[in-house]
Amino acid sequence: MQRKSSSKSSAKPDSRSPSPMRPAMKVAAQKTTAETDVDAPEGDATAVRAPRRANKTVEERFQKKTPLEHVLLRPDSYVGSVEPTTEKLYVYDHKKHYMVMKNVTYVPAFFKIFDEILVNAADNYHRDPKNMDEIRVTISPPGTKDPVIKIRNNGRTLPLVKHKTHKMYIPELVFGNLLTSDNYDDSEKKVVGGRNGYGAKLCNIFSNKFIVECCDGKQTYKQQFEKNMHVKKPPSLKAGGSGKGSSYTEITFYPDLSKFNGMTDTMPKDTYEILERRVYDVAGSTVEKVKVHLNGSKIPVKCFEDYVDLYLKGGASSSATAETKLYQKGGQRWEVAVCVSDTQQFQQVRYNDLRRTKACECFNLYFL
Repeated sequence: MQRKSSSKSSAKPDSRSPSPMRPAMKVAAQKTTAETDVDAPEGDATAVRAPRRANKTVEERFQKKTPLEHVLLRPDSYVGSVEPTTEKLYVYDHKKHYMVMKNVTYVPAFFKIFDEILVNAADNYHRDPKNMDEIRVTISPPGTKDPVIKIRNNGRTLPLVKHKTHKMYIPELVFGNLLTSDNYDDSEKKVVGGRNGYGAKLCNIFSNKFIVECCDGKQTYKQQFEKNMHVKKPPSLKAGGSGKGSSYTEITFYPDLSKFNGMTDTMPKDTYEILERRVYDVAGSTVEKVKVHLNGSKIPVKCFEDYVDLYLKGGASSSATAETKLYQKGGQRWEVAVCVSDTQQFQQVRYNDLRRTKACECFNLYFL
């Protein structure tokens, strides 16, 4: 799946003609740079709207932010653009039961925080292929006020013990503290996502409420974070679980929609559709053993070939069928399918299980 992320600044030079409402602008623009904002472009009349540096104290000019404050202040550096963008993307059509391409408006940063949690769930299969066989995703439907998203996978969870150095439980360390990870050993060959210690914490930071629940079959850990990870409730650890095979990890979050420009307090239809499509991506990239559920219903995709067929039933190539496509699995890391495109133009659907590492498990669908 190809993603486009952009970060646009809303500050532009004021090119409008002078008006009686702005009589001082022409004069103000002629003042020396020492009296205006030195960071503003030369001749930018809007510079006078910003506080003049000459009137600022050194404490006001030079600031130090905590890592958490910096994420919120400069989100594009961590989660991509918080501005809405419109792209032509494939989404699942429930009436036709296949993928269709349409114009979709969404905020890339919102998609990113959802994807961080979903990829974590999918990656767990690589950590525990013997016991993990299920991913369950719940997303509030379009129009829901104050939407909530829940992602749960079974299989081995995090160790439910306290870290001797940092004096906190491992789930709190991993989900509630930036720059924490178990992927810092570069001598290891990576087969899962995550590299820099941000990941799921970014979802926590952009949420009003973020709940972590981990069960190892013998005990259950639960902890709640609030107000963009500024508030950490004490964790609870209780005996519970039916023993071996009942381990799971569940993340529930209430995204702070005020952090994403153009989003109100309800779940937009377009946003829901691209999140849903992403769940289909995961269903198509995991092994047949892993069943993926969305809002209580099992996704009807067992393998990559099933996923490819969703594009051949009237979507990108209605003239193609499961019999006319060319499909090849190249070892454990590559699966490729090729068929005829109705548009007579090259199209590509690419989904990388690992998008930020060199060891990449790639799935490609080409329309020629």
